[in-house]
Amino acid sequence: MSFNDSDKRVWLVTGASSGLGLALVNAVLAAGERVIATLRKPENLKDLEAKYPREQLLVQRLDVTNLAEIKTVFDAARTHFGRLDVVVNNAGYGILAEIEATPDEAARHNFEVQFWGPVNITREAIKFLRDVNPKGHGGLVINISSVGGYLANAGISFYNASKFALEGFTQAFVREMPPEWNIRGLIVEPGGFASEWAQGSMQTFPAPPEYGPTSPSVVMRATLDPSKNDPLGLPERMAAAIMRVADVKGPLPLRLPLGSEAWAIVRGQAQRTLHETDEWAEVSHSTNRDGIDGPAFAKGIMETLKSLS
Repeated sequence: MSFNDSDKRVWLVTGASSGLGLALVNAVLAAGERVIATLRKPENLKDLEAKYPREQLLVQRLDVTNLAEIKTVFDAARTHFGRLDVVVNNAGYGILAEIEATPDEAARHNFEVQFWGPVNITREAIKFLRDVNPKGHGGLVINISSVGGYLANAGISFYNASKFALEGFTQAFVREMPPEWNIRGLIVEPGGFASEWAQGSMQTFPAPPEYGPTSPSVVMRATLDPSKNDPLGLPERMAAAIMRVADVKGPLPLRLPLGSEAWAIVRGQAQRTLHETDEWAEVSHSTNRDGIDGPAFAKGIMETLKSLS
């Protein structure tokens, strides 16, 4: 049965069992909009299913590493609602361990969930937003990264790497979409907030004995200990911020930090990059062939990049 006769937006949210994903599902429903909530254990949302009709809430099983299940979810979206407006890639988990202490299997699985999962969902989203929605209606793909997708840190190297990969992919995706398709993308970079990320969903491995209490990665372990630190952000307020941004019809930023610490970290790292780039400019320009005015050439490149953004 199709419920495409409603003018209410349809959202698809992965990782809807807890934290930001669940908060976003609740916010969408409270606003009277419609949502496909996906998670590995659909029974965890049975109370929510009892509260809302299927015309508004469709709960689907989804392991984001399973291609067949991804396709099934998009088929269900087409059959049940007949449209999609916002796709939110939110599923993920933390991995805390030194580089040499992280098993290869664990590192690769983190990439499967946090990079390849969103990639394969985005592939399906492109086809749906372009071919199933009315021509030019398009839609928005929101990839939930992290402040750790902009600034890497000790002890969470593979988590950082997966989020850096996701951000690079998202930037390319945004630039690749023809304007007439009206398919947009957004990277959301949350800072610390109350969720399962550093609690039940965090995968940890013991530090090797060579890493003492003042080692950067061991200090990071203490920093991420939820029993010792109160998170700054609230999932409900982050969900409200995402809904607010999804309402914007005009241009969106590529990256949106959420939380004051995320804003400060992203801004600080951007300024640090500018400073280092300027400080080492002479070395950068020294590799050009003779007769090239490096600064002038670079200025032209920067103007070209500005026109593409």
